[in-house]
Amino acid sequence: MGRTPGRACASYEAQCARSNEIVAAAALDDVGRHPDCRSGNAGLRWVLIHLVEETGRHAGHADIVKELPDGAKGYY
Repeated sequence: MGRTPGRACASYEAQCARSNEIVAAAALDDVGRHPDCRSGNAGLRWVLIHLVEETGRHAGHADIVKELPDGAKGYY
């Protein structure tokens, strides 16, 4: 069975809730393993900043795709 937009949104919201639980239980200076970092570790502060950057980057991509057909800009 394929994914529907509603199921995709529900899954995303569930993962956001789980992420919020993890962040609430940790300190910004806590460090965990991250294989993509040179040291192999990353602090929670770095991870959260990276998530904001990635969200902005992908929101920008979506905005460009939306602008192509009608030229409307998505300013919020």
